[in-house]
Amino acid sequence: MQPSPTHRASFSIGSEADARRVVDVLTEVFFDGDAAVAAFERPDGQWDVTLHFAEAPDQAWLRELVATSAGNEIAATLAFDTIEAKDWVKASLEDLVPVPAGRFVVHGSHDRDRVAPNKLAIEIEAALAFGTGHHGTTRGCLLLLDHVLKSSRPRNVLDLGAGTGVLAIAAAKALHRAVLASDIDPPSVRVAAENAALNEVGNHVRVIRATGFAAPDFARAGPFDLVLANILANPLRQLASPMARHLAPGARVILSGLLTHQAPAVIAAYRARGLVPLKHLRIEGWSSLLLRKLG
Repeated sequence: MQPSPTHRASFSIGSEADARRVVDVLTEVFFDGDAAVAAFERPDGQWDVTLHFAEAPDQAWLRELVATSAGNEIAATLAFDTIEAKDWVKASLEDLVPVPAGRFVVHGSHDRDRVAPNKLAIEIEAALAFGTGHHGTTRGCLLLLDHVLKSSRPRNVLDLGAGTGVLAIAAAKALHRAVLASDIDPPSVRVAAENAALNEVGNHVRVIRATGFAAPDFARAGPFDLVLANILANPLRQLASPMARHLAPGARVILSGLLTHQAPAVIAAYRARGLVPLKHLRIEGWSSLLLRKLG
């Protein structure tokens, strides 16, 4: 049976931070199943945001919604068309080539056979959540994780703001130990759990919905000796104090999602809580940090 056509609305926006913010707003508006919202980086650094609907959306209302979340100039570029359901999934995968990062390789199912046998393969499909491995922030985190694992084997690991779960999956595959993953976004929680199962570490990765460190699961699973947090600069600064309280002495923390010029302020926030920087990676204008808790 031929799939029913889907209705698509799309626009471009200037940065990952802007794309994250707009996608968050749009996913809050639509009930689960009403629309699929996705964002992908283009080669020129812009981000394409697309919404897919089973039924034709109210174009005037949707344009007003985009104007509220992204501004009138972006809303004016909103384009509508109708496509076959299978086409947008295929198109979203065409540019997702395998991404190497130390011992890890992130890939889609279409490139499963292209991963070298001596690498830890992480299969991540394009999805509602961020983190296919193709952005500099995710690569930076994976490279720093590989660096940490060359000299230590953390026992209690947390992936904070897991997105697709790629970092939690990487840690679970390398360590063969339990990893706690959390995200504020329900679709991301579902996607991360599905990806963990797809990568055969569903028995190691537990994904919860949580804001910051408020959930009791963190106290039960901690103190953590490795935390991975690929979020954004402002939330990372705000999380410095609660994160420090959940860390074991000597814990390593990998932070990303911040532009390079934002790194000094983030480093200062964590240094004030007893964490010192060990390594700073800069990839495509983004910074990834490795810090250690003193004591």
